[in-house]
Amino acid sequence: MKIQINTALKGMAMGIAEVIPGVSGGTIAFITGIYEKLIDSIKAFGPQLFTALREEGITGAWKSINGNFLLALLLGMAFGIVVGVFGITHLLEHYPILLWAFFFGLIIASAIYVARQVGRWSFVEILALLVGAVFAYWITIAIPAEGNTALWFVFLSGAIAISALLLPGISGSFILLLMGMYTFIIPTIKTALKTFDAQSLQVLVVFALGCLLGLATFSRVLSWTFKHFKTPTLALLTGFMIGSLNKIWPWRIPEQWLEKTASGEYFKPEIFTYQAYQSTLAAGNEVKLLVENNVAPSAFSAITGDGSYLLGAVICAILGFVLVFIMERLSYVSK
Repeated sequence: MKIQINTALKGMAMGIAEVIPGVSGGTIAFITGIYEKLIDSIKAFGPQLFTALREEGITGAWKSINGNFLLALLLGMAFGIVVGVFGITHLLEHYPILLWAFFFGLIIASAIYVARQVGRWSFVEILALLVGAVFAYWITIAIPAEGNTALWFVFLSGAIAISALLLPGISGSFILLLMGMYTFIIPTIKTALKTFDAQSLQVLVVFALGCLLGLATFSRVLSWTFKHFKTPTLALLTGFMIGSLNKIWPWRIPEQWLEKTASGEYFKPEIFTYQAYQSTLAAGNEVKLLVENNVAPSAFSAITGDGSYLLGAVICAILGFVLVFIMERLSYVSK
């Protein structure tokens, strides 16, 4: 029972992380010591599952997918998402700099933690680190594309976005945004769940099938790379975390965004200034950020007229940094 409670708590931390734009549940899975176990459990959903079900029954199938582990993890994630939606989003709205600083420190420590697992740094590991860092950084600065509502692209979006869930430092929701699909998929899923509209349900089913394919395929790729190229894979994941730091820099100024109309559609406004952004929020209009500009704390204060909360941000970053190694220690003790 103790082990399952620990797993549920780790799942809760992953769920909370997934609510934060730019923060990946994969990062939490790694620093809590369940990353490879999670990958292998997801990988088990394949032909071998039906073989186990036929030869050993439900008990054998449940064991083959590590069912107790997955159930505890998913229940914890579900609770974490609820906590994140009502708690973390409140902090994100009222104390964004302090929250981003906390996660900035957490990601730095996570990158150090994963890098320590590499052990030997040869040319291959260094190259993998650089590739991962450049790729993740490019994702954070890429301009969102125009979406495509064709079902084949909806399917592809699901497969790619869910694959990002398994990668530390890369957010699945941000991948959807880059593909231009966030403002189509999310409202459509909400409509499907609220009204059971046939067309919206069709999109939901196709997107879900894409997610299933992405999980089944990418988990096998990751499992294979861990078994055959473990240190380059760890170096690549370290690079992903380092490159993602640009996305969670605490002091940011909005540069481009979408505004939501009364009919639920999004549009780009004609004027992009900080004052225009604040006016939009003050009017109660829902916005979706596309591009932000990282600035120094002093520049942030000059542009916004608010304080930089520099001391509080440093303290929160230190807390996030220390938390990683506390989690590492607790994970080691629970083994």
